[in-house]
Amino acid sequence: MTKPSQPIKVIFFDIDETLYVKSKAYIPDSITQQVLPKLKEKGIIPAIATGRNFGGFPQALKPLMGKHGFELFVTINGQYNFYKDQMISQYGLTIEQIERCIEKLNALGIAYAFVTPEEIAVSEENPIVRAATAPIKADYVVDPKFYLKSTAVQMLAFYPESRDEEIRASGLLLDELKAVRWNSNAVDILRIKNSKARGIEDVIRYFGLNIENTMAFGDGFNDIEMFDTVGFSVAMGNAEQELKQHADYITKHIEEDGILHALKEFKIL
Repeated sequence: MTKPSQPIKVIFFDIDETLYVKSKAYIPDSITQQVLPKLKEKGIIPAIATGRNFGGFPQALKPLMGKHGFELFVTINGQYNFYKDQMISQYGLTIEQIERCIEKLNALGIAYAFVTPEEIAVSEENPIVRAATAPIKADYVVDPKFYLKSTAVQMLAFYPESRDEEIRASGLLLDELKAVRWNSNAVDILRIKNSKARGIEDVIRYFGLNIENTMAFGDGFNDIEMFDTVGFSVAMGNAEQELKQHADYITKHIEEDGILHALKEFKIL
């Protein structure tokens, strides 16, 4: 069995279906009562690496932020990254990129959204938009021109997998943007070079560490680049099959205390 090659000093955790059971809106007790306290005791930094914006963090996660829990954050797929109150790096879409996307998506009859560090603003209200967005941020804004009022770090587009090829052929993305699916009816749209991996690399430079000192837990497609970058990667038992192919280790299901199991397996805890 492959093991971490260097001492682990930072561990990055995805939120949905890794730390947080979204369908039941809870974080397993093993994380709150054992994983976080013991990592802090050992001087290992627990960090969030998520596609969510900070304003869209689940309520169950809020009590775990601060000096006794999470203080390091890689958010919006590595495009808004900070430690405590210190900004480390941030990226975003240009107005030209946003307006091209809007033009193409309107022509295709596809609803879209803007993601800022605190808000999600959708272009219209409909059942597909609500089903995808409300579990992330129930108090989202409806405003198709929101990008003119607040800087949009990335966009969302609401369409099924059956339209993926149509989108690729439409010229929406060109060679500078990519679409990363996180829901059966929704994708993130961001710059092609941006990812959780880029945010993690920025964070590691900030702390003066080596990438071999990092570990990551995840479950979804937007964790692939993170897994290919960190020193050691762990896929949850409930992870997407494609992600498991990129993992150094596959642990148990989130509701079977998969994170605690892996950390004990490698004697990190």
